[in-house]
Amino acid sequence: MTKLKGLLLTEGMHGMISQVEGLAKALDLNFIHEKIELNNFWKSIPPKLTPISESVYKKINHDDFDVIISCGRKSVIPSIHLKNTVKKKVFNIHIQDPKVDLNHFDFIVAPEHDGIEGQNVISTKGAIHYLTESEINENKDYLNSFIKKDERKIWALIMGGPTKHYEYSSENIKGIFENLSNLNKENNFQLVVIPSMRTPKNIIQYAKEYFNENHTVIENVDKKAYLSALAISEKIVVTCDSSSMISEAALTGKPIYVANISPKKNDKRFQKFRTLFKELNIIRDLGEEVKIWNYQKLDETNRVANIINEKIKT
Repeated sequence: MTKLKGLLLTEGMHGMISQVEGLAKALDLNFIHEKIELNNFWKSIPPKLTPISESVYKKINHDDFDVIISCGRKSVIPSIHLKNTVKKKVFNIHIQDPKVDLNHFDFIVAPEHDGIEGQNVISTKGAIHYLTESEINENKDYLNSFIKKDERKIWALIMGGPTKHYEYSSENIKGIFENLSNLNKENNFQLVVIPSMRTPKNIIQYAKEYFNENHTVIENVDKKAYLSALAISEKIVVTCDSSSMISEAALTGKPIYVANISPKKNDKRFQKFRTLFKELNIIRDLGEEVKIWNYQKLDETNRVANIINEKIKT
């Protein structure tokens, strides 16, 4: 059977790419990815006030697709416009709240903490993503040439970066590092620090200086290092700014500690997400008593794909 063709639309950020590609892979699509660019005037205008017109965005040179998967504010209007103008039936799926009439889309995939309701809404526990258990296991040995060869257990620190809600100041990051250092005195683990695309270079350098030669700091964005760290770590620490990476870590079933940073503006949505994950026994706050606990591995991407596939087939 010929695979359906997918067109993925995002603003190019890691969290968005992870979500659209994860769903496309789970739906078994042949897909291409387009980074959306809005024309100057429309860059700061909310989608609900934007006309559904090709004049809003830079031209996309693809017209042969069966499924559109979009994520992010800038991709809302292009997704609706393309669905309305192609000369065949196309399903469009938007990930996150599009902030427009939900009926413009066949499916909305949004986390429970967004509080979106509708007949075409599929609610998820956390963010969907592009990681798979098999991919994590395949990269298990990748960090062997990086880590220190000793008997210590591995803990991973997965770092995001500054956002409009959380500041990566030296003071905030020092608090996280000191917390881990104090825990290490009692638990004697080797820390592997994994940066993301949003992690500032000065913070990576600070981690190298702070943890010195006793631990391992990966200096560049390296997906294989990230996957390997998830595979070999006994415990995983993720900074609070990234719901996506917390959701990705939940695929492992391992204890996850969230390294909190005081918000610089209202972070109610993030708090609701973390409250849900605490209720599911997935996360605890860094600094709580160190324990081993279990939870059901979270694979929302395949669950969502199964629901969509059933509806597409009917």
